Amino acid sequence: MLVIGIAGGSGSGKTTVVKAITENLKGKSVVVIPQDSYYKDSSDLSDEEKRVHNFDHPDAIEWDLLCSQLNDLKHGKAIKQPVYSFISCARSKTETKFVEPADVIIIEGILIFTCKELREQMDIKIFVDADDDDRLMRVMARDISERGKDVHWVIERYSRTVKPMYLQFIEPSKRYADIIIPQGGHNKVAIDVITATVEKSLEEHV
Repeated sequence: MLVIGIAGGSGSGKTTVVKAITENLKGKSVVVIPQDSYYKDSSDLSDEEKRVHNFDHPDAIEWDLLCSQLNDLKHGKAIKQPVYSFISCARSKTETKFVEPADVIIIEGILIFTCKELREQMDIKIFVDADDDDRLMRVMARDISERGKDVHWVIERYSRTVKPMYLQFIEPSKRYADIIIPQGGHNKVAIDVITATVEKSLEEHV
């Protein structure tokens, strides 16, 4: 079993990298654990409080649960992963996702390298880098189409929390990465190198 951490700013292309690596690892079982599933429940906040809530600060994540569930997977135990909705800012009280151990576990999220306990459980750490303008465009497209937000909301949030938190927490966490990928999932050479590295590591872990 191999644990891969994939971090990077919002809209950097992490999901594209995860998909490319997963597709390249044919014949291997791969499970993806999104950091987003472990946001603390904010259903008790008012609409105005939700609007200004900082989702890009490490304190927004329930790290103890994420670390504990990753540890369970590493020890061959299935987990019940939380289900979180960005539309309601709430964690489901009735629904969970059943996740079983796999050959490769990919932990993906903007803040995953800020947690020392989580980092120490990773075998390979990857940081996906992208230009600020490219990230903003992707964040706008995602939040409008998938999360029901409007352009003004996205721009306000980007200026108020996304960019400042990127500079304070996410960009500095790049120093923990074993591999840095420029241009995200569009960097085919980097994806191929990572795939080869993962396959070699899996052989060594057998």
